[in-house]
Amino acid sequence: MSHPSPLIIALDYPDADAALAMARRLDPARVRVKVGKELFTATGPAVLDELHELGFEVFLDLKFHDIPNTVAAAVRAAAARGVWMVNVHAGGGLRMMEAARDAAAGAGSSRPMVTAVTVLTHLGADELHEVGVADSPGVQVHRLARLAQRAGLDGVVCSAREAEALRAELGPDFRLVAPGIRPAGSSEDDQSRVQTPGAARAAGVDDLVIGRPVTQAEDPAAAVDAILGELN
Repeated sequence: MSHPSPLIIALDYPDADAALAMARRLDPARVRVKVGKELFTATGPAVLDELHELGFEVFLDLKFHDIPNTVAAAVRAAAARGVWMVNVHAGGGLRMMEAARDAAAGAGSSRPMVTAVTVLTHLGADELHEVGVADSPGVQVHRLARLAQRAGLDGVVCSAREAEALRAELGPDFRLVAPGIRPAGSSEDDQSRVQTPGAARAAGVDDLVIGRPVTQAEDPAAAVDAILGELN
């Protein structure tokens, strides 16, 4: 279905009961939800079915990074579960991303979008240098984003701080998904490259991944309303 909201709420919980309790406090017409490694590992794919039954479109955030055949099989499995978006690590290379693209395309009308993670938002220049990347995070993001576009993926997951330059370079149709979004005045937690929702959208971000500012709010639905109000 067509979904007008740019908000993806991260359901970063250790069990299905907590995740579903939060989901029930949200409106699937106003937000999508993200299932990441902790929740998926704890619950298995059943939580995806339960979220779909509640009406949510689901971003399965498992960041596949393996040989092309293995990643393709994982994307096919995700597509069979009806997820809206799945992601891979761009660092897996061109052939791996092409395999993910082709596997998603094989799902036909239920094809999930496939996006690629460029540089994780907690990584600064010093940490990239420790793993052998001499370039700055920004340069590495652009290199991997160009490779993802060449592979035919739908977009990339990136820091909102790189979005304006990526949008200018990669064009209007390449999807930009940004984690590390924090409404003004909230804690940065463990993210080192963060941005407010309004600034991120102005920079060209399509989808804003927000976790604790909503899920730890006294009234999560009101927190969503406040964020959407900032964007209007």
